[in-house]
Amino acid sequence: MNKIFLCLLFFSLVVFRTDAQNRYQIIFYNVENLFDTWDDPLTSDEEFTPMGDRHWTRKRFEDKLKMVYKTLITAGNGQFPDIIGLAEVENLWVVEQLIATTPLKNIPYGIIHKESPDPRGIDVALLYRKDRIKPIDYQFIKVLSSGKYNLTSRDILHFTAEIQKEQIHFFVNHWPSRSGGYVETVEKRNIVARILKSNLDSLFAKDQKVNVLLMGDFNATPNEKCFTTILKALPYPGNNDASSLINLSTSWTKNAEGTIRNGGQWEVFDQMIISNNVLNSNVLKIIWELSGICRFGFLLEPDPTFLGEKPFRTYMGPTYHGGISDHLPVRLCISVK
Repeated sequence: MNKIFLCLLFFSLVVFRTDAQNRYQIIFYNVENLFDTWDDPLTSDEEFTPMGDRHWTRKRFEDKLKMVYKTLITAGNGQFPDIIGLAEVENLWVVEQLIATTPLKNIPYGIIHKESPDPRGIDVALLYRKDRIKPIDYQFIKVLSSGKYNLTSRDILHFTAEIQKEQIHFFVNHWPSRSGGYVETVEKRNIVARILKSNLDSLFAKDQKVNVLLMGDFNATPNEKCFTTILKALPYPGNNDASSLINLSTSWTKNAEGTIRNGGQWEVFDQMIISNNVLNSNVLKIIWELSGICRFGFLLEPDPTFLGEKPFRTYMGPTYHGGISDHLPVRLCISVK
């Protein structure tokens, strides 16, 4: 009996380890103003310095790095995430510090980053595990538009990689905010959607069955024109067209959940959108119970004004609050056969 038990235990451990090795955790997180403490003369970052309005110090920066790490490892279900998309990082150095000063340093992470034309200096970035992800190529898509809006916004990061020989195109986004009002800014997001759609159309023209994953803080909800009309991102479960885009985030709104809270109302600004080919793949499989909005207790605090809970932020106005971000992260867990 003991021999049989040991054999079964050994077999179950092998299966469990193999299953874990075939699972891939993809996280997106807007870390809200992850700035260094120095004044960059080329950007408007003066408030995030020790002598600035927010009195941003090295200690506060280091505390935030620790909390971002805690969020990422929790979002990875205890596993170091394989792909991490980030928004609102000031520069390459702060991303390097996130790795170098936390247990992320124990994993060989590669970083993809480029300074964007954002006036505040905030960018998108992507981290990938070099021991599990094979990079193929990357580019930064310029977000520029002349005319009425004369738009210059953050680049879209396009990263192409192989996961166990299955090629996937990742797009990390941070679209124009609603600062100034929804009506005044909605067309800016529509412009970015058209730029992204043009690049996606080029991909699908070469291969209708290409695997695509869009992630980011879109500053828009899944039912807005930029998704439904321009990107044509269908609600889950979508249809049988391999090149259709399926917005997985539409299923995250059913329980009035969200990734950001405005005026007591939860909204889904942070989203994951895939090509239908990923959904219907015989190789890639979404693990639904490990995907969705990461609503961890330590990321939330009571909302005394509107009741319920809200994200635990680093600052409340100019006052240091000690939290992490005004956004909740989102994750997608996939397995590869």
